[in-house]
Formats: sequence, C-alpha cells, structure tokens
Amino acid sequence: MVRDAVRSLWAEPRAPHPPPRVWRDWLLVAVLVPAAILEGILRDDLAWRGVALALGVSLVFTLLWRRTHPLVAAAVAFGALGAVSVATLLGRGEPVGLDTTAYVIVFPYSLCRWGAGREATIGLAIILIVAALGIAGDFTGVSDAAVGIAFLLFPAALGASIRFRAASRLRELDQVRFREREELARELHDTVAHHVSAIAIQAQAGRTVATADPGGAVRALEVIEEEASRTLAEMRTMVGVLREGEQPDLAPQRDVADITRLARSGGQRPHVNVDLSGELHDLGPAVGAALYRLAQESITNAARHARHATCIDVRVAGEEDCVRLTVRDDGEAGAAARSPAGYGLAGMTERATLLGGTLEAGPDLDRGWTVTAVLPRAGTGT
Repeated sequence: MVRDAVRSLWAEPRAPHPPPRVWRDWLLVAVLVPAAILEGILRDDLAWRGVALALGVSLVFTLLWRRTHPLVAAAVAFGALGAVSVATLLGRGEPVGLDTTAYVIVFPYSLCRWGAGREATIGLAIILIVAALGIAGDFTGVSDAAVGIAFLLFPAALGASIRFRAASRLRELDQVRFREREELARELHDTVAHHVSAIAIQAQAGRTVATADPGGAVRALEVIEEEASRTLAEMRTMVGVLREGEQPDLAPQRDVADITRLARSGGQRPHVNVDLSGELHDLGPAVGAALYRLAQESITNAARHARHATCIDVRVAGEEDCVRLTVRDDGEAGAAARSPAGYGLAGMTERATLLGGTLEAGPDLDRGWTVTAVLPRAGTGT
C-alpha cells in the first residue's frame, strides 16, 4: 500500500494552468530587494557581508519562477542556503545569511501546489537536507529544531491541501458538465426523435395513399408541417438556452396533464389512447416532466418499431407513494427487433433512476411490448 502511494505521488502530473507572473510578484521583489540591501548594510554581526548581501538580493528573483518552475526555483534558493549552512559548519560561528531570506518558506508551498509529484518529492528532500544542515550549524535544542521543521513543512501541507481542493472542484465541474451533456442528449432524443418519427410515419402514409386518396395525402402533409414546426420550435428553445449570454425560455415544463396531448385517433396509425387515474396533482415537477418524456419516448419507439401495431395504450396511475406509467402496444410478438441497448431505452432508464424510480421494458407473452415505469411521487433520487 505504501509503495502504491509513493508511486501514485511520483506519477502525479503538474497542476494545470499555473498563474502567470503578475504585478504582485514584481511588487514583492521591489519590497524584498531593498529590505535585503538595508539588512546587509546595517547588521553589525554579519559575516562575509558581501557574499551574504549578494545571495540575499539575487535569491529574491527566484520567487518569479516559483509557480512555473517550482523545483528549479526551490533547488537554487535552498542550495544557496545549504552552502551558507556548510560554511557555518566549517567554523564561521557568526551568522552568514540574512534574516530577509525567510521568504524561502513560500517554496515548499509552491512545490506542493504547482509542481509535479516527483518535483515535490525531490524539492522537499532538498529542503529537509538544507534544514538539517542549518540545525546542525546552529543547534539550540530539540524543541527549536522541531519548530523549525514544522515551520518549513506547514506551507507544504497548505499547498497540498489547496491543490486537493482545486482538483476536487475540477472533478465536480467535469461531473456537472457530463450530467448536463447526458441531460441534453436525453432531451434531444426524447423530443426531436418523437417528432421526426411522426414525420416519417406520416410521409410513408401519404406516399401510400397519394394515388387512391389525394385528400388523405394532404392531411398527412398537414401533420408533417405541424410536427416539423414543433420540432423547429423546440430546437430553437434548446439552442437559445445553450447560447452564452442569452436568457433561457421560462416556459413551463411538460407535466402529467400534457400526456393527454400525445393521444391520437382518426386516420393516424397506430392510435394512441391515454388514461390518467388516481391522485396526480401533487407530484414533484421533475416527476411530472419525466413521466411526460417517458410516455413520449415509449410512444415513439412503439410507432417506429412495433410491426402492424394498431393501438398504443398509455396508462398513468397515481398511487399512495408512487406513480405508475404503463405503455403497451399490440404489435407483433416478433418485435424483439426493438433493441434494448438503444439510446432511447438507456436514456429512459437513466431518467427514471435519477428520480429514484425503476423502468422495465420487454415483449409481452402473446403480442406486443410493454414499458412500465414506477417513480416516487416526490422524485427523491438515490
């Protein structure tokens, strides 16, 4: 387990889109450079004043690369400080470095916030080695040494925490986008496919009766025109919602009552009979919209795939704790050609599952195909 964790850390890529160098970085440099110069000039107990002053000023500029090249910046800064610690160990008891160089505590943060896993591992190892050299050169007690190590590692932990939160946020956004794409796919399939299927059926009927019954062909064309107009209107609504900067259409969603509009009789085949029963007035809005879409898609599938079907019965029954939708056609039993793996049935199942319900679909024993959906009245998802 430890080995897997180390491998995972080592293979971790860099955080995406590190912020570019901005005016605040230059302001930080503009403040720290004069501070380092003043400390180098005014401190009386500073050994190797020229070296300390040169390092104190030059290392400030490594801050400009702490996000885009965190390992290089940390290695240069702490490498220089390590050399100072070695010089102290060699017998120069007096301080060699400047107190101003305390700004290097931002490098552990940058390594864990922006660096790749291997960069963070190597960089933190360098930092801990330099810290050990510094403690050895100026040891004042175990407690002080522990505080110094914690002082360096706290920014690293902070950077890792912020990175984890940012990554979690990105994953959440990706999941939201994925769910939105799924919802859009379902809406496109349920609405457009329904109308296009009706257009195709009426076109076939019109071509069949065109010679024997010109009036029937004209009626078929009228239905085609009506369905095409509805399709265009719903497509414009979807495109308007998707366009950036445009306000979505606030028209009410389809509901259970709208299922009655799916009924059709007369010259249109197959006939669609709709029956609503039970208590259907206090359903959740999402449940009402889902019932309409499920009924619409089931009718579309039956009209498209049920061979020689003459009638489609749609029943919606409001029960005490759920609402039941049943759509049954009288097509040939051989209508097993209706692929259960199609996008329509998959989308219907997803829609029901998201609301905490179930959906079953399959051929009847003697003839026809039945779709049964059971949804909780409030639409509580699991």
